[in-house]
Amino acid sequence: MASLLDLTVQGDVATITDESKLPRIKLMGPLELYRLWERQSWASHQIDLTRDRSDWESLAEAERESMLWGLSAFFVGEERVTSQFSGLVMAAEDKHEEAFLLTQQVDEARHAQHFNRLYEEVFDYHGGFEDRLQRARQDLNDDYFTLFDGHLVDAHQALLADPSSVELKVDFITIYHMVIEGMLALTGQRFQTERIERRGILPGHLEAFKRIAQDEHRHVAYGTWFLQQKARDPQLAKRVQDKLAETLPAAAGVLVPPGYQLGDEYEYLGFSSQEMNEFAFTALSRRLKVIGIALPAVAA
Repeated sequence: MASLLDLTVQGDVATITDESKLPRIKLMGPLELYRLWERQSWASHQIDLTRDRSDWESLAEAERESMLWGLSAFFVGEERVTSQFSGLVMAAEDKHEEAFLLTQQVDEARHAQHFNRLYEEVFDYHGGFEDRLQRARQDLNDDYFTLFDGHLVDAHQALLADPSSVELKVDFITIYHMVIEGMLALTGQRFQTERIERRGILPGHLEAFKRIAQDEHRHVAYGTWFLQQKARDPQLAKRVQDKLAETLPAAAGVLVPPGYQLGDEYEYLGFSSQEMNEFAFTALSRRLKVIGIALPAVAA
């Protein structure tokens, strides 16, 4: 089975530069997404985690360790995307976009708060938020840090230095909304949520996780809308492709659980590497099609 990297990076990425071939799908813009946020808002500290603690303690150690790898990726990731965001707010092109982007930063902070509660109240990790975060970072691999501490931080620092640059904004949104949220986060949420539902455990976390996924879909909708507008410029479309080619190798490695290497066959939480890679690839390629950027044919 080819890895996600094989499916998305090998060969040339084609751009649709003919205006008549660009997708005509009408997407929700920042104002509609802001109004949706008002209707869908929720409070992380109102989620009841009482039963989650007993459920967690009843699990076998091997299952807890396996689940912790995926949950640590979310805990650390939510902190990263919260702290590496202000530059995008500064780059807003009007007040409606600014309002929506501020809601996204609030969402990311709320997600991080949920995972902090989960690690404190359910997993019984002592210390402060930063201590629990540092413990979670120990579960993650080098590719994870290349993407979240490298590519994401670098793109954010560049945008902070020049928020008027549309090119740097395109770079950041490609990494943040397409790769991290649209591909990795939604893939992890899908398979972890299905596992929890099958096992009938962790009802509080399951409720929060579904609400987090709802938030992420709203965020990705914004990124898709923005890049659809900008990709009508062939140079900016090429910039999206270049940023994908640069970041997808690390992103592919983020999905690989401990004990395996990129390209290995594995099973995680009852799902095969093929299922996970194909879901992530499909999630990314469908959005790029809407934006107007095509990926090469899936490798055999």
